[in-house]
Amino acid sequence: MLAAFIHIRFLDILDIFLVAFLLYQLYRLIKGTAAMRIFAGIFIIYLTWLLVKAMKMELIGTIMGQVIGVGMIALIVVFQQEIRQFLLMIGNRYVKGGTFRLIRSSRFQSGYSTINIERITQAAIELSMTKTGALIVIARDASLKTFAETGEILNADINTQLIKSIFYKDAPLHDGAILISNNKIIAAKCILPLSSAPDLAKDYGLRHRSGLGMTEVTDTIVVIVSEQTGNIAVAREGRIYTVSNLERLSKIITGFLSKSSD
Repeated sequence: MLAAFIHIRFLDILDIFLVAFLLYQLYRLIKGTAAMRIFAGIFIIYLTWLLVKAMKMELIGTIMGQVIGVGMIALIVVFQQEIRQFLLMIGNRYVKGGTFRLIRSSRFQSGYSTINIERITQAAIELSMTKTGALIVIARDASLKTFAETGEILNADINTQLIKSIFYKDAPLHDGAILISNNKIIAAKCILPLSSAPDLAKDYGLRHRSGLGMTEVTDTIVVIVSEQTGNIAVAREGRIYTVSNLERLSKIITGFLSKSSD
């Protein structure tokens, strides 16, 4: 008898598969970011509302229904910056050169040469030794045009001495980040979005928060050199790590640029 009431169509299976796929893609995009906590909160409230409706608790169900209806508008107002960053993250990750794609190729991204990775790494190590603060953004797939417009366009070849001279404390371009894409330093003195992660270590300052924020909204890796301690940190995919030596830093950058992101 039960089988007579259950009729599963191919479109029902496809519907479930598509919803699961979209939720998985959404999770990959927002994991480790403030948006993840916001989404979790909304999801819990929505599940509670469905439970209340199923139990036919009319009064609280009506109140929660109104809260959810008005709350969506309030969320757009309160979290407009997070929503902007989220949409920017989707655009940067899934749109490349005007082409929409859900799966990125596994080839060595943007054709970065080994020698250029070594030059970047060496610059970071030497800046660390002199406790010279630095923010070095390296793009894998992301278009950095929007961020480049906040600074000074260079389009220069990657060079250890050039990177060091940019971040020299009295240099006119030292304040901000340099952006590297397609084997070129495309811009310097650039402004990056700040991370709103609440659990960031207390010894991380504005420079670290900027580097982390950049990786939350773009497909980039950011090398951060602390001006206070000389320590090197690497931010990628919404997470930040401390790096102790040149070899380790080079492996992290190379691994990120050659990583398959399907």
